[in-house]
Amino acid sequence: MTGLRERKKQRTRDALVRAAHELFVEKGYEETTVDEIVAAVDVSQRTFFRYFSSKEEVALSLQMLVSERYVEAVRRQPPGGSPVEVLRTTLDETWESIGEAIEEIVPLPLYMRMWQITETTPALLAVQLRHAAETEEGLAAEIARREGVDPDSDPRPRVLVAAFSGVMRAAFRSWSSGGDITVTAAQHAVESYVDTLGPALSDDWGEPGR
Repeated sequence: MTGLRERKKQRTRDALVRAAHELFVEKGYEETTVDEIVAAVDVSQRTFFRYFSSKEEVALSLQMLVSERYVEAVRRQPPGGSPVEVLRTTLDETWESIGEAIEEIVPLPLYMRMWQITETTPALLAVQLRHAAETEEGLAAEIARREGVDPDSDPRPRVLVAAFSGVMRAAFRSWSSGGDITVTAAQHAVESYVDTLGPALSDDWGEPGR
């Protein structure tokens, strides 16, 4: 009985996420109310706030899911490999599984459109950046654990994660401002930006893209 109850709660939560994303994309984030979201799912406001503390939280729920899945995947990486290789390998390995997790709740094109809305909505962008900072702390702690260093006395885990996360944000910003908002385009943007991280940190900028 408990399992059935939990599945029903998950279905309600997923329905609220999907309805919210559809309304945000159709009407705009600021123009959409919680009343409209709950009406689309035929539940009460009380039910909405049982799952989400605010409209911002439901809007960013899938981005938070993606971050959590990525950090979990880093933790599961086997020993060995440099820290930057671990971050890059995890990125390559999780594209498909994270995409599948999103598609269990909303179509991927809808998720991609919601990302564009987040990038152009100051209230959402502020929450997104705060969540990103929390994710970076978690990643830095995991890298420090893997390498056997203390992140409070050794800045390298935080420096690496900050650089990697900055590249990711720059890639998604570039992608979201373009005309192609497909998953393939997003993946290409991220991979090309990550590949540029090493050359960008090099002292030799003589040959672009080297």
